[in-house]
Amino acid sequence: MELEVRHLRLVQTVATLGSLTAAAGQLNLTQSALSHQLRDIEDRLGAPLFLRRSRRMIPTAAGQHVIASAGRVLADLARTESQVRDIATERQGLLRVATECYTCYHWLPAVLRQFQQAAPGVDVRIEVDATKKPLPALLAGTLDLAVVTSPARDRRLASTALFRDEMLIVAPAVHRLANRPYARATDLAGETLFMYATPQDSYVYNKLLQPAGVQPVWRQVQLTEAILELVRAGLGVSVLPRWVVQPYLQPLGLSGVRIGPRGFLRGWSAVVPRGLARTDYVIEFLRLIGSCAPVRREHVTTKPILRPVRAAG
Repeated sequence: MELEVRHLRLVQTVATLGSLTAAAGQLNLTQSALSHQLRDIEDRLGAPLFLRRSRRMIPTAAGQHVIASAGRVLADLARTESQVRDIATERQGLLRVATECYTCYHWLPAVLRQFQQAAPGVDVRIEVDATKKPLPALLAGTLDLAVVTSPARDRRLASTALFRDEMLIVAPAVHRLANRPYARATDLAGETLFMYATPQDSYVYNKLLQPAGVQPVWRQVQLTEAILELVRAGLGVSVLPRWVVQPYLQPLGLSGVRIGPRGFLRGWSAVVPRGLARTDYVIEFLRLIGSCAPVRREHVTTKPILRPVRAAG
């Protein structure tokens, strides 16, 4: 066998970061040492894995095959290591969780509290660092469950529809949109818009504003309280989930305006590696999300645990 685990990790890191300099830093190697190791891997396989183009590393067809295999193998190894450690420490399982939006961490503690009672042997860890890129973290084996709005099209992942939440335009009570029964995306043209994410990472921008050709003045602010105070001061508006802003509207003199006559709804799903999808404690965790999230439920085909929790495999 020509390839070793360290080779797979090296190729995956180069592909993810796109440059030898960045990959060398993450792998704690010099750029010269990394280049030497990559040439050694290519010599062993008899095929180039990357094309060097303007300081970017572009995978070849052979490289894409190795990268896909590396994702599967490294994820399986990470899960195996976790399961073995669980056995050694008498834990029944490990569930590393992240969501795609920081607002979800408002209701997630209630899920964790109930889950600890239902599955006390499972160690749950919140991986906040994976919030911005949960799907790559799942494929890399550093995350076990992600609550996301982005579709998961990779066959290595399994998705379960959970719930939908409605997004509202949040504006001062004296704003021109405040008393309308609903507004449209085009009504936000020219407005200053305070949002958690950058436009490229924003569900609102990608699904609502960009299709309508609307380009507001975008301002990124990552704290809900700060966004509401900026809107309250008349410096702009925001688009936020109804369940987040409803308690603040009347006390702060704000209005929540529906988007479109039927509302602008955002669908959420839970995504896990396919090998974990039928694990008892994952099924229970999904059931609790469906019962605790303060939003419109989907038809989630999960069931409560009826026997002692056991780890996958």
